Amino acid sequence: MTEPTAQDEFEAFRVRMDRDPRVVGVVLSGSQAREGTATVHSDYDLIIVAADGSEESLSGEARRDARLDVSVISLTEFRTHALPGSGFEWSRYSYTHARTLKDTDDGLISDLVTAKGRLTAVEAARLAPNMLDGFLNSAYRSLKSDRDGNAVAARLDAAESLPGYLSYIFALHDRVRPYNKYLSWELRRFPLSRPEWAHDHLLSRLTEVVSPMAARAVRQLLNELEPLARAAGHGEVLDSWGDDLAFMQGDR
Repeated sequence: MTEPTAQDEFEAFRVRMDRDPRVVGVVLSGSQAREGTATVHSDYDLIIVAADGSEESLSGEARRDARLDVSVISLTEFRTHALPGSGFEWSRYSYTHARTLKDTDDGLISDLVTAKGRLTAVEAARLAPNMLDGFLNSAYRSLKSDRDGNAVAARLDAAESLPGYLSYIFALHDRVRPYNKYLSWELRRFPLSRPEWAHDHLLSRLTEVVSPMAARAVRQLLNELEPLARAAGHGEVLDSWGDDLAFMQGDR
């Protein structure tokens, strides 16, 4: 007898979920939801949204293996899951480009998925300056270590500057920073607004930041970003660094 494939198990799962009244929603995330990113090793990342009080009775559907990665969450918890204050903020990008496979009659699950997958203007305005300052903090540490001859610390801090940098430029577009795995795909499919953030240029810059040229590269990243950050209204964040900003900029 032929062993069922991952797709076979996925299709059987969908049939069960469609027929189960305890299930108010099903969400597909991960590579299988993002066109062109799945490989032969990709599983199906699935979230079952259970009617409140039914999550325990559906716990038998939860699994994590090479074929299906299924989690169960109540509707009440799903409403705020991955949003600020939920404790699962790290999971927010999983809802960007996610597909709703089962929904309520009024489209509630789709609406919640959409809300999780993109920053509101208020969220972006709050997040962006904090991420810019975080980038500057790690860049400063990297450049100080490079100045003092500590190459390992310079490279580590340069690498730590990238989450802040990427979160900042995506927040400028009201977008959630992609997981590293999907960054190239995201930049190609949904380009950012500036040539400095075009796929080939940006990935070249980021690759240099995690190379032996880390300190020089992070300085280039900063100098390229500064006028764009000022144009976005975040000059105050840059200027709060006082004379240290001039040190970070170097001889431009």
